[in-house]
Amino acid sequence: MASDLGIVRERVASARSLVVLTGAGISADSGVPTFRGSDGLWRNFRAEDLATPEAFERDARLVWEWYNWRRELIAPKKPNPAHTAVVEFERRCRQFWLITQNVDGLHRAAGSEQLSEIHGNIWKVRCTACGVVEENYDVPIRILPSCRHCQALLRPHIVWFGESLSAGDVACCGTALQSCDVLLVIGTSGVVYPAAGFASVAKEAGAFVAEINPDPTPQSGIVDISLKGRAKDVVPLLL
Repeated sequence: MASDLGIVRERVASARSLVVLTGAGISADSGVPTFRGSDGLWRNFRAEDLATPEAFERDARLVWEWYNWRRELIAPKKPNPAHTAVVEFERRCRQFWLITQNVDGLHRAAGSEQLSEIHGNIWKVRCTACGVVEENYDVPIRILPSCRHCQALLRPHIVWFGESLSAGDVACCGTALQSCDVLLVIGTSGVVYPAAGFASVAKEAGAFVAEINPDPTPQSGIVDISLKGRAKDVVPLLL
């Protein structure tokens, strides 16, 4: 562990271009539930039942009540040392990009600026008519919320099951992954695509890829080094 940790630390320190990919594991260290499986069960509904365009069309009030419940759980949570370390990576590295699958906004709260929130942000709303995206930190949020510009119904600015990622985010992430020297994959299970394929993209482009996770993942066999442990404990050691 110590030797592998030293190698990754040296690679990060000397990187001309660094990309960090984060998943639910980094937020779990701040106490944020995964909202999948038993963590996401609410009134006998699963996340997969509610986080869809069809569910919103069928019963927007129900979906908004679920998202309000999620907001209430996330609101008190704070960035942890791993989030803070990622901010420091950004400060030190000339070319840096953060790709996060998390929608909790903790990276922004910690101070990250160069980032793609590829699955959206629970603290943003999008108008179903005019498409305007704005921040909204109301807890509880008014249900049903309406657009202040055109009074149409607002929806969470989240990429739901069955929806595509933003084309702009996909292009930005692709450019970052294909030009980086080092990719750190932190706290992601490696099963949700397209993010699950990002390590392969960077590896094929010649990057050094390291994974930080408590358990092996489907990506463990293709990365250069796997560091076993919780994000809050391991990531600060790479500074």
